[in-house]
Amino acid sequence: MVDVFGSGPFSGNPLAVVHDAEGLTTGEMLAITRWMNLSETTFLLAPSSEEADYRVRIFTLRGELPFAGHPTLGTCHAWLGAGGTPKSDIVIQECGIGLVELRNEMRLSFAAPPLIRSGRVDDAYADQITAVLGLSPDAIVATEWVDNGPGWVGVLLKNHEIVLSLKPDIGRYSGDGRVDIGVVGPHPEDSEVDFEVRAFFANSQGQLVEDPVTGSLNASLAQWLIGSGRAPASYVAAQGSAMGRAGRIQITRDNSQIWVGGSTVTLMTGRIG
Repeated sequence: MVDVFGSGPFSGNPLAVVHDAEGLTTGEMLAITRWMNLSETTFLLAPSSEEADYRVRIFTLRGELPFAGHPTLGTCHAWLGAGGTPKSDIVIQECGIGLVELRNEMRLSFAAPPLIRSGRVDDAYADQITAVLGLSPDAIVATEWVDNGPGWVGVLLKNHEIVLSLKPDIGRYSGDGRVDIGVVGPHPEDSEVDFEVRAFFANSQGQLVEDPVTGSLNASLAQWLIGSGRAPASYVAAQGSAMGRAGRIQITRDNSQIWVGGSTVTLMTGRIG
């Protein structure tokens, strides 16, 4: 069990990593994930690409994801900890969206994958998101698709205080599509962190839940915020504050590539069966 993006023990987002998962079926992987009852569980496999160092399948309680951020960092941490040796100074992960690069320097960081959907959110869906969040339209600075796999819609609010005050309610949603909302607001200039982030999504039972610290969302928010000039090339985001966590996400743009990094610590190990 790996704690990812924490600023101390048990302060980040937990991840279960299952090694040597070659013999498991998709159904068995999903059953293990649901038994673990964490936001994600990953399964390490031999790569099918000659370029990759390992392959990973990423599962949530509602099914498989092509990519997710804290599972990417946590899985790489577990693979390295089990004696994995990368083929070069960059670790190459193979997952549902293809190959993802990771750097292992002061901390692990992954290269933010390209967005598969970006741009304007139509008015009807934006109104639905506003209703779920319980906001008035004037509290929202901007809304944009920032989807790199999970389906995120980014909502920029005026400040971190509004972000932390949110009490979303899925009962106010009357649409047909999935609900995956990433909310972000700036902290004052003299703060320890630059932005406050919260992530909300509907689970397999249709309930709206909050994720403690979300790498994929922070990756896509960074592409939007930096690309639009709303954030500097390097910044620190806090997430999990409303849940009693203290997640910290390090964002850095290197040339045109955005890197998303944070702490990874193994807190528990064990065997299945």
